[in-house]
Amino acid sequence: MGSQGSEEGGSLLKKPRFLCLHGFRTSGEIMKKQVGKWPESVLQKLDLVYLDGPFPALGKSDVEGIFDPPYYEWFQFNKEFSEYTNFDKCLEYIEDYIIKQGPFDGLVGFSQGAILSAALPGLQTKGVALTKVPKIKFLIIIGGAKFKSPAVAVDAYASPIECPSLHFLGETDFLKPYGLELLEHCVEPTIIHHPKGHTVPRLDEKGLETMMSFIDKIQKALTEKDQQ
Repeated sequence: MGSQGSEEGGSLLKKPRFLCLHGFRTSGEIMKKQVGKWPESVLQKLDLVYLDGPFPALGKSDVEGIFDPPYYEWFQFNKEFSEYTNFDKCLEYIEDYIIKQGPFDGLVGFSQGAILSAALPGLQTKGVALTKVPKIKFLIIIGGAKFKSPAVAVDAYASPIECPSLHFLGETDFLKPYGLELLEHCVEPTIIHHPKGHTVPRLDEKGLETMMSFIDKIQKALTEKDQQ
């Protein structure tokens, strides 16, 4: 259930509640600043909750000198991004937080957090993760991709991602080809293209229009569900 939102046509629209998963070796506070570049007209329509990853960064962060520490990571991985350490602990940590602080309607993820967010609906459907919490209904994926490990992918992408999803694709983002691969797996994707690289971008006029349309759609879906 979302928070109370704006009125439309006499009925109160729900404000969708999203759990935000930050990028590798950053933090919830850093992601809040990154997303804070979006217009107030967007931010006031969403209830965004920022979570720190479960593990303190085990190495240098790419945002050192730009954003202050502490920095966190969701799990560790090898150079090829094909083997993961502490992945199960990461899933348990997120589920535990949702049990205590939820419910949430959806997930917003950037980078490592986006790869994780996009995999969670499939893992939830297969009964591998988030089995004790309500179904994830919406995704906002910024600079995302698919997991490469067959052990994770076999469950995460066993069935198409059916929930409405919004994807930010950066023209010079090194993950863009993998973000396009992820799109092929989504039943109902909406796309915002931006000229930047691997970053949480500002919204230009067209991006803002797409974003507002996506938010309106999910607000109405939540409100209709509540009225049933």
